[in-house]
Amino acid sequence: SNAYKTAGLSANQYMEQATGFSATLLQGLHGDTSKAVEYANMAIIDMSDNANKMGTSMDMIQNAYQGFAKDNYTMLDNLKLGYGGTQGEMARLINDSGVLGKSVKVTAKTVKDVPFDKVIEAIHKTQEKIGITGTTTKEAMGTIEGSTNMLKSAWQNLLTGMADDSADFGTLINNLVDSAVAVAKNMIPRVQQIIQGMAQVSAQLIQQVVPQLVQMIPPLLTQTLPI
Repeated sequence: SNAYKTAGLSANQYMEQATGFSATLLQGLHGDTSKAVEYANMAIIDMSDNANKMGTSMDMIQNAYQGFAKDNYTMLDNLKLGYGGTQGEMARLINDSGVLGKSVKVTAKTVKDVPFDKVIEAIHKTQEKIGITGTTTKEAMGTIEGSTNMLKSAWQNLLTGMADDSADFGTLINNLVDSAVAVAKNMIPRVQQIIQGMAQVSAQLIQQVVPQLVQMIPPLLTQTLPI
C-alpha cells in the first residue's frame, strides 16, 4: 500500500515484482512467509532507489534481480555498484557487505549456494554504504519528477481500488491527495522562478530595446514616408 511512495510503483506493479522471485525467497527462508515479504520489500525499494540514483532503467534492474534469483549474475553490472557481471564479482560483493560474517568467504564456485535473501541483503548493505538507500522516497517528496511518479502510482491504485470491494477507498483517496499536494509544493517554486525570470527578461528588453527603437524609428519614417 505504500509502494506508490517508497518505490514509485502501483500496488499491482509491486506485486508483479514480488511474485516474480517469491518462490526462490521462500525456498531459501524455509517457507517463512513474513521474512519473504520483508526481503521482497527490501529488494523492490532497492531497485527503485538504484534506478533513481544511478539513472539505469527500472526494467534492466528488475531483470538483474530476476537473474540473481536464478543464480545468473551476468547483469550485476546493471546496478552500477562497482561490481562486474560474473559469479566472482557477486561473491566479492557478498564478502564486502559482510552479511555472512567475517568467517565466511564466498567464492565464484560457492556463490550459487548463497540463499537469495542474503544476496538481496548484500546489495542493500552495499547501497546503504554509498548513499543510495531512501532515494525514491526523498525524490517523491522533494522533486517534480519523483512526486509526479508518486501521483501516477497513487492514481493507478485508486483506479484499481474502484473495482475492489475490499479496498480501503478512504486511504487511497488520501494517498492521491497527499501526492497531488507534493506535486504542487514542488511545482509552485519552479513556476515562481519562471515568472520572476520572465519579468527580469521583460525589464531588460524594455531598458535595452526601447531606446534603440526610439532612435531607429524617426529615420525610418523619414526614408519611407513621402514629403
